[in-house]
Amino acid sequence: MISTLLHPSQNQTLYPDSDGQPMAENTLQYDWIVRLVTNLRRLLKNQTAFVAGDLLWYPMQVETPPAPAQAPDVLVALGRPPGYRGSYKQWEEDNIAPQVVFEILSPSNTAKEMLAKQQFYSDHGVLEMFFYEPKSQDFWGLVRPKAEQNFQPITPLQLPWTSPTLGIRFELGAEGLTIFYPNGERFKEPGEFADERDRANQERDRAFAKLRELGIDPQELF
Repeated sequence: MISTLLHPSQNQTLYPDSDGQPMAENTLQYDWIVRLVTNLRRLLKNQTAFVAGDLLWYPMQVETPPAPAQAPDVLVALGRPPGYRGSYKQWEEDNIAPQVVFEILSPSNTAKEMLAKQQFYSDHGVLEMFFYEPKSQDFWGLVRPKAEQNFQPITPLQLPWTSPTLGIRFELGAEGLTIFYPNGERFKEPGEFADERDRANQERDRAFAKLRELGIDPQELF
């Protein structure tokens, strides 16, 4: 491992925080990325886990550019705390590689590009990778229990199927791919979380009003 300290400008030269590519090419792809990030963060909120969308992952240090990197549409790194990153530099993350990645394809993505991504993820320790094209509803995955073992393919014929790493269930129907929490609840649209918060706030306000009618100051209860 390279241990030389780098000036911030040198660090940005070797490990830029952007690859210059847009997060998504269309609204369908964008919606899927946001849906996955939002629900996976909710799923893992009580665990030490980092979930990010379209973040460059650098698995190793180099002395000269370009550094090997990929920006999965969604990555999950179990055992790493949530918080800000400009990029995911694996040597700064206890050398923990993301265990799970998702790629949401757009019409411009090529088979060659996806094969290159699969090879990168395979070479650098990913345990589960999932690919989905929302428009055509094409889905496939590759999974393995350990980084040194071979991948097993996951195809639509094997669905419904449950991820050993995350416990989430994948189903493919007439409306496309649906993902479920371990408790059977489907992944929600991001706007549904805001609606839930609004309902909870309204219920709290009604409860506080009832307490005041009874001559009780709600603030004294906390």
